[in-house]
Amino acid sequence: MASSATHISVLYFANPILPKRPSSPSMLNPKAMAKELHLNQDGSTTKKLQAGVDMVAELVGVTLGPKGRNVVLQNKYGPPKIVNDGETVLKEIELEDPLENVGVKLVRQAGARTNDLAGDGSTTSIILAQGLIAEGLKVIAAGMNPVQIARGIEKTAKALVSELKLMSREVEDNELADVAAVSAGNDHAVGNMIADALHQVGKKGVVTIEKGKSTENSLQIVEGMQFDRGYLSPYFVTDRQKMTVEFHNCKLLLVDKKITDPKEMFKILDSAVKEKYPIVIVAEGIEQEALAPVIRNKLRGVLMAAAIKAPAFGERKSLYLDDIAILTGGTVIRDEMGLTLEKAGKEVLGSATKVLITKDSTLLVTDGSTCEAVEKRVSQIQGLVENTEENFQKKILNERIARLSGGIAILQVGAQSQVELKDKQLRIEDALNATKSAIEEGVVVGGGCCLLRLSTKVDGIKQLLDNEEQKIGAEIFRRALYYPARLIAKNAGVNGSVVIEKILSNDNINYGYNAARDCYEDLMKAGIIDPSKVVRCCLEHATSVAKSFLTSSAVVVDIKELEPIPRRPPMPTSGMTTMKENKGKGLANEETVQPREDVLTQSRPAVLEKKKTLSRMLDTGSLPSGRGNKKPRHGPSKPLVVETSPFVHLVVAKLLLMAKTPLPEVSLSNPSLAGPLDSGAMILLKSERLAWDRFKQAVTNKDISICYDMSVKEFE
Repeated sequence: MASSATHISVLYFANPILPKRPSSPSMLNPKAMAKELHLNQDGSTTKKLQAGVDMVAELVGVTLGPKGRNVVLQNKYGPPKIVNDGETVLKEIELEDPLENVGVKLVRQAGARTNDLAGDGSTTSIILAQGLIAEGLKVIAAGMNPVQIARGIEKTAKALVSELKLMSREVEDNELADVAAVSAGNDHAVGNMIADALHQVGKKGVVTIEKGKSTENSLQIVEGMQFDRGYLSPYFVTDRQKMTVEFHNCKLLLVDKKITDPKEMFKILDSAVKEKYPIVIVAEGIEQEALAPVIRNKLRGVLMAAAIKAPAFGERKSLYLDDIAILTGGTVIRDEMGLTLEKAGKEVLGSATKVLITKDSTLLVTDGSTCEAVEKRVSQIQGLVENTEENFQKKILNERIARLSGGIAILQVGAQSQVELKDKQLRIEDALNATKSAIEEGVVVGGGCCLLRLSTKVDGIKQLLDNEEQKIGAEIFRRALYYPARLIAKNAGVNGSVVIEKILSNDNINYGYNAARDCYEDLMKAGIIDPSKVVRCCLEHATSVAKSFLTSSAVVVDIKELEPIPRRPPMPTSGMTTMKENKGKGLANEETVQPREDVLTQSRPAVLEKKKTLSRMLDTGSLPSGRGNKKPRHGPSKPLVVETSPFVHLVVAKLLLMAKTPLPEVSLSNPSLAGPLDSGAMILLKSERLAWDRFKQAVTNKDISICYDMSVKEFE
């Protein structure tokens, strides 16, 4: 099979032996970057770190609560982002002062980790961490032992998490909409849509979020499957911002064995390149030698492909592959079935309308054309469930039924502008993640009241601590638990201290302040509910960051190197070409060059005279004398490409044809005039005059570094 530039070449599948890079003295003896040490002798270092923490907390704090404001983020390559999501704001914060920036990065970990695990609550984590750090630094400045204070905070956090589990209860179906609405900023339309999606696909069903094509949000249920297997290499990603692989109208290659030889996949991958469709390889495993050519061709832009491991292990793996094959209309390649990977063609591939692969999960969406086969498969598995007595086997079979028949809910986000679309998408993602967290670990009362109720448990926890300093650490935690509720009230325009005092004066655990309506009521009945998992992650991660901060007493940062002030290039004078402009034309020296006069812009008599001169040169095979006969320089020199006229290019072409030597390639600044020449070697024009014999010898020997400057000035 012939290979071409657009298809996979067999050469791409060979593992090239890369030449060793020459070791330079700078590589053998790398110069260590200088560091700047900041010791906390006078407390100035801690103040700088705390200033960074306070700046982050103040910035993300404006988004907290139902009356929180938005934050505008600059975007280099498009319209600015206007968001209400604390996690998105956190990623954008970078301060100029290195010490303050260390404080930012330290407290950022609390919000980022909470968002990764619970999907929401990053702002609350930051505010809680700020409270622990601010209150802790006060007592440390008074002479308390920071290690014992941190130990008291840690023990209090563990006890409060245990109390939280006692306070939480399982979420009911009619409360899912309330959980989602509170997380989306009291947007009940979003809450109802998410609850409807989970009702249709089940509490453990798959719900995805996409950009819609209309201005309104919509819900779509499609056939599909999701399993816990991610891409085998990050080089497969198509969206670098989200680190995901997304293909539309792609094919699936299902292999029930480990792929070790890249040549086995050549036939199928070559057809994918020719017909230009993306392909996803699902196999028991792929060796690095077999995976490397796929990655190489993907990076070259020749092939759209990704590879993942088959879900489960052993016999369950084979059954899962069969389920995927039925869902996508493909065939599993097995040696025992008499079908080998080398002989398999396009007919064994399954198809999917959309495939979304992350680092740890894969989502397949189909067009529903295999519904009958899927229903038949589900009925077979249900028969196996009825005939199975072992509970573990029943659980596995029921999971397979759920995967095949559950379907996938797609929330399509609509908006009037790109800025609004981004904000709505982030809100809906937070709402969906909060709802899933509520399903996992239950719910507690929201509005910051849960943390206030936990603060009343601190007195009992103090009795279990070892010494007075640890009890002070517990008291610090009690004060920090007031911070989120106080900020929610502040964003609503009321006095936070008054709100906290009134809530704690009531013994009803569900009683609290509804900032959206500006009233005090039973928050559970009002639908102000938070997922227990979000609150738990906030407590744990804020404690972790505060403990590390309070026990730190020195900071090491890189010394910021002063960047040289860029010099403004001089303005080009008339008739001169600057080095920057010449580089764009291929000019390879630093001197300015006088512009050449083009024969086509001269008067007709002058053009005719120059044509006669050039014709005589062609007839006699000699060059006219020009300015100064310079001896040719021997050895390699930098070629200087000079812009010349089409007529002079044609003369160069005739000179080369007179040499009667076939050349692999001729490259001129006007490619349309190089048609009669063979392709392969490059002809450069150099600002040196060479004798005609020397020129002919250079062409005969195919010495591409020997060139001639055929400027019009030579013939005047």
